Amino acid sequence: MPKKIIHTDAAPKAIGTYSQAVRCGGTVYFAGQIGLDPQTMQLVPGIEQQIRRVFENLKAVASAAGGGTGDMVKLTVYLTDLANFARVNEVMAEYFAEPYPARAAVGVASLPRGALVEIDAIMVIQD
Repeated sequence: MPKKIIHTDAAPKAIGTYSQAVRCGGTVYFAGQIGLDPQTMQLVPGIEQQIRRVFENLKAVASAAGGGTGDMVKLTVYLTDLANFARVNEVMAEYFAEPYPARAAVGVASLPRGALVEIDAIMVIQD
């Protein structure tokens, strides 16, 4: 099955040796997104703004792949402080409706560029 690289200028450019997402058949594998503003490539300040920016970035990549947040089946949330998990739930409710994707949350010591949150996703779409 051929791979298709997904790229959009509406999300931050990859800052390493990876793609924003890769589609194989109807499955799209997203790289982790941190709260980078795609215009400035700077981290937005504060946990709530970073969470919102991460979901906006994921939404933009999903759209470029031909889907949306409703097509996401799995999220992994990485937080430098698990006390912020309730805030992730609050913001996530603005981007997702039931049935929600499966999800895992992981506490980590640090994230790229000093980010407070990173989220990756898997999406399944029909052609």
